[in-house]
Formats: sequence, C-alpha cells, structure tokens
Amino acid sequence: MKIRVDDEQIVKAVKKLDGIELVVEGEEDALEGIRLILRRPENLGTDRFDRLKDIKVTPSRGYETSAVEYRLRFLIEFVFEDEVSLEDRVEAIKAFQGFLNRV
Repeated sequence: MKIRVDDEQIVKAVKKLDGIELVVEGEEDALEGIRLILRRPENLGTDRFDRLKDIKVTPSRGYETSAVEYRLRFLIEFVFEDEVSLEDRVEAIKAFQGFLNRV
C-alpha cells in the first residue's frame, strides 16, 4: 500500500517528536525520518507497525505554480508481513497519515 507524503510533513513530525530539524533532500533522508517517526508508535495511537517488513521510498516533485517552484514529495510503500490483514494495514496507514496531518 502506497501513500504520498510531502517533505515538510516529515520535517515537522520529526521536529515535534525529537526536536531535530531534519533536512530532507532525498529518499534516504525521507526514509530516516519515517523510521524516526515509527520508532515511537505511542504517538501514532496504534501498534500495527510491529509486523512491518520494509518501507520503500520513491521521490517525486510536485510543481505548485511554475516549473521553478516545486515541492519534494515521496511515495511511501509500507510492506507488511503476508499474514497481516487488510484492515490492520489500513488502520496503520490511517494512523500514520493522521499523525502527519495533526503536526
């Protein structure tokens, strides 16, 4: 299951959780930020990420108003163990997105 996340959402979440002003310039930085967020599941309100196998990050650029102004966005794919139900996957993704939207 893939979701789209802006670089600013990752930066704000890491700042809130750890007080670190993370610089997100690419997929490695984004992946590191996501791992920092997921290591504290109590803030997400779910423990559904305990059976997460992998996280894949693909960068993309979103142009807001012109070819000069763009936002760095990422497609985040959460790869769970095979036996994790669809409902549990959806709950985990919704909790992650909800947390990013609250920050």
